[in-house]
Amino acid sequence: MSRYDAMDLFVAAVRAGSFSEAARQAGLTPGAISRRISALEGRLGVQLLRRSTRKLMLTEAGRSYFLRVEKLLEDLEEAEALASSLQSTPKGRLTVHSRTMFGVTVLAPLVPRFQALHPEIQVELRISERQISLRDEDCDLDFQVLPSRDKSLMQKKLFASERMLVASPAYVARHPLARAPQDLDAHNCLTYLIGGQEPVWRFRAATGEAADIVVPSGFSSNNGLVLRDLAMRGHGIALLDDYTVVDAIAAGSLVRLLAAYEATNTTFDSGIFAFYLEAKNLSQKIRVFLDFIVDEVRPMLARRKSVLASMSAP
Repeated sequence: MSRYDAMDLFVAAVRAGSFSEAARQAGLTPGAISRRISALEGRLGVQLLRRSTRKLMLTEAGRSYFLRVEKLLEDLEEAEALASSLQSTPKGRLTVHSRTMFGVTVLAPLVPRFQALHPEIQVELRISERQISLRDEDCDLDFQVLPSRDKSLMQKKLFASERMLVASPAYVARHPLARAPQDLDAHNCLTYLIGGQEPVWRFRAATGEAADIVVPSGFSSNNGLVLRDLAMRGHGIALLDDYTVVDAIAAGSLVRLLAAYEATNTTFDSGIFAFYLEAKNLSQKIRVFLDFIVDEVRPMLARRKSVLASMSAP
């Protein structure tokens, strides 16, 4: 019996509270477990356990040995799992949640290319406008537009985004030009529904001066795709993330308004954040998916930068 096997059986017996339960888990007899731990005690020259018919009790030396060996075995298991993951093919179900606009416009089109590279990973993409609990909903990854305050989560900021006011050329042609945030009083604003609150858009000028404006809204929705569609149909002005509208701007379906101002309906620190449960060794399927998304997003960011730099706002 190796030293590793003896330590493993000792830890298993302590956790189980009896030789019989540890034997059942290991597929051995209680007598075999007892003999192997006795051999371990003989090699160490110290008693680790006090036996009784009801339960096992750690001696002082046994308690100290257990704490160190338990940690050692956990570290060894993690090291083996990491080494194995680097050599094996990533596989299994990967459950991903995303906010609607990012999930529909960015993630969904990338999934076929990802699965062509990793055919043994089954992707389950869930899309909604809510904050989810990764633990309670058995989810591996969550993509959100704001950072999380949950300290138990690991988070990676994929990229920063800028929110901008957009409208169709037809809408702009029919209405007076908005040159300052206060001019929005004369417009129909398509607003994102946030818990029944008044639609407030925040603006910040290059000088740092900020203003919160309650905007007139004849339509609101909790879905950014709906707001973008109605803006493109000429129904009003929408406040949307740049990566969701740059293609429409490049195609001439939308134009940007009030480009001299930063604008938001939440915080100016927006973007796309990936959340996952804290782990010393991130599972390979999560790692390869995140790496793939980051690599694929780079061209999108370059295109966004080019479009925004070249366009002229009315």
